[in-house]
Amino acid sequence: MASAMQEVEIMHRLAANLETCILGKRKEIRLLLTALLAEGHVLLEDVPGTGKTVLIKALAQSIQGEFRRIQCNPDLLPTDITGVSIYHPKTETFVYRPGPVMSNILLVDEVNRATTKTQSALLEAMEEHHVTVDGDRYELPKPFMLLATQNPIDFEGTYRLPEAQLDRFMLKFSLGYPSPDSEKAMITGQSTRSPLDDLKPVADINELMRIQQKVKEVYLDEAIVEYIVEIVSQTRRHPALLLGASPRASLALTKALRAYAFLNDRDYVIPDDVKELAPYVLCHRLILRPEASMDGLTQASVLDQVLQSVKVPVQMEK
Repeated sequence: MASAMQEVEIMHRLAANLETCILGKRKEIRLLLTALLAEGHVLLEDVPGTGKTVLIKALAQSIQGEFRRIQCNPDLLPTDITGVSIYHPKTETFVYRPGPVMSNILLVDEVNRATTKTQSALLEAMEEHHVTVDGDRYELPKPFMLLATQNPIDFEGTYRLPEAQLDRFMLKFSLGYPSPDSEKAMITGQSTRSPLDDLKPVADINELMRIQQKVKEVYLDEAIVEYIVEIVSQTRRHPALLLGASPRASLALTKALRAYAFLNDRDYVIPDDVKELAPYVLCHRLILRPEASMDGLTQASVLDQVLQSVKVPVQMEK
């Protein structure tokens, strides 16, 4: 069994692997790996062409996981995701034909182009890690990670994601456009050959699951717990917010913090981790009051007010 140092080294190699495919996005790659280790799901909101699909494919290839992709559109049905039961006349039985959800890494591309009914079909898989088809329950492979991409909401033909589904994404972030230097390197190095062609795996599914269990042992001081609870409570009381962060958000932030500390070669969480991750875990779960939006406030600016107002713990026991 790999030691803790070897497990951390595996994650460093995984990050380096992904950085060969997506240039200049070290922070975003670290966020992606945080969700992977914390067994969470990720929502990537960006304009087309910024490398979201390449990054997700590279992740699956690097851990030798089964990758499936769903391209969303208004005609997509829930059974196109979960699979269907097909009747066989000869045996007079129904046989389950798995859908693309039966994978380790599932890319749901342009999720907000699907109707809300189809989007809701993902809720059970995201939270319960199983799907129900015609009354029968089917467990998803382990590990299972859903990564959804969405276009900005004002793009033509998009639907707003239901609040219940947004709450099931552990992290939401954007890749954004590359820097001029990174784009120049991409043009010269990737114009004739895909970076995925030469990508070698650096881990396997069993190693990943072992590291995920190791992450759960990262120490979380009581002062950090109180810090998290106070931040979340403040969002529920903030006058600019119609809806604050849910208890699920508190749990998601806790899991993400342990994974983030592990990626930073620590076996304990510090307050700076909370400040770093809170915007990516909490902002997409907050709903502004209409008058707050008219005043120019955003979820990020309101959360920044909350973080500024909550006292940071200064003494902790390791």
